Amino acid sequence: MRKFMDDNFLLSTDTAITLYHEYAKNMPICDYHCHLNPKEIAEDKRYSNITEIWLGGDHYKWRTMRSFGIEEKYITGDASDYEKFQAFAKVMPYLIGNPMYHWSHLELKRYFGIEETLSPKTCESIWNRCNEIINSDNFSARAMIKKSNVKYIGTTDDPIDNLEYHIQISKDENFDCEVRPSFRPDKALKIQGEGFADYINLLGKTENIEINDYETLLNVLEKRLDFFVENGCQITDHSLERVYFRQATLEEVDAIFKKALNGEELSIEEIEKYSTLTMISLGRMYSKRNMVMQLHIGALRNNNTRMFKKLGADVGFDSIDDGEIATGISRLLDSLDITDELPKTILYCLNPKDNEVLGTMIGNFQGGGVAGKIQFGSGWWFNDQKDGMERQMMALSQLGLISQFVGMLTDSRSFLSYTRHEYFRRILCNYIGNLVENGEYPCDMEILGEIIENICYNNIEKYINK
Repeated sequence: MRKFMDDNFLLSTDTAITLYHEYAKNMPICDYHCHLNPKEIAEDKRYSNITEIWLGGDHYKWRTMRSFGIEEKYITGDASDYEKFQAFAKVMPYLIGNPMYHWSHLELKRYFGIEETLSPKTCESIWNRCNEIINSDNFSARAMIKKSNVKYIGTTDDPIDNLEYHIQISKDENFDCEVRPSFRPDKALKIQGEGFADYINLLGKTENIEINDYETLLNVLEKRLDFFVENGCQITDHSLERVYFRQATLEEVDAIFKKALNGEELSIEEIEKYSTLTMISLGRMYSKRNMVMQLHIGALRNNNTRMFKKLGADVGFDSIDDGEIATGISRLLDSLDITDELPKTILYCLNPKDNEVLGTMIGNFQGGGVAGKIQFGSGWWFNDQKDGMERQMMALSQLGLISQFVGMLTDSRSFLSYTRHEYFRRILCNYIGNLVENGEYPCDMEILGEIIENICYNNIEKYINK
């Protein structure tokens, strides 16, 4: 029996062990998509206790606590921070098979040097030991970034953001990590969303322009995109719950847009027409500026109406959608490619049934002298666990070129989540190592090491900057 989470955790072969410890382990991190708050980086935020940094805003942990029967008071409610930590400690021993068990103990081990497993028995001791480190002089947002060897952070930012904290960080010559904004215009795309007209009004104010027609909307979005680019933006991001593709004229979409501004109800067809033309227009803008476009596909959000009204969005009540995506994404990419305006694109699916769809889709639009121009992104959200990552890697390697893969990202709101890169790297090395050990690939450590280092860091660094 192997010791829990030893140095060779998740590494089942000698080849995997060599690949991880000699090639993957010490590579820098490029976290090109996350939800960290740039304000906390700019101000080098310090934290009061482990609950604030560990449980605050972490809907992964919240979901497990609800499933265990923990009252909401101890999750998002007014219980004390120690009571919330106690509640999570109560759940921990019962998370067998859940990636949260691995993630949590990796975080305790790497940031706090704690080898013991968290449980009601160890709760008080771990609480005190973590907080002693958190309250020391060497623990802050930037200290965690530095400790994790992070060289690039791509935050997620709305077009109306003034990017004041990114600008502040960029002027700090003493901070050895690029923190770049990512352009995420979801609120401008989701014409059916509540408050759409109010948002468009706010968007116009950023450029002192009244947006009362669709052409003006596109002009303002392009101005905001240029502002983002001027301040270091290289990546864009979109959450597409459903991938729409329904062609329409500019005049049709202009009429649809004006209906939405007037608060009129739109048909599904009208929503699809607006989304399609807007995505194509934005894609062309991205291509012109040599940007990376990310498409996150297939979330079914805010399922629990009662809890949405009580707590709002992004608190653990989202799940996997099962809609069809192949035709929509094919037509969208082709509409951009047909005029040679398809930007570098990373496709993520939330439903693992779509792994092979994306694994084959990316091959339709490669080329242009860019290795891996169209990417099948790492296992996302519910798939960023061992089985989900292995299935994504298998689909990509069998249907495309895993050697050109741009690798892992945290997609997280926590500075402790960089251990997920370690988790990914161990799984990657084990997957590649098994191919070698099974005689499916030669044991050529020179090329194997190069492939591992590229997936861990070099590929994404070149992909963003080329």
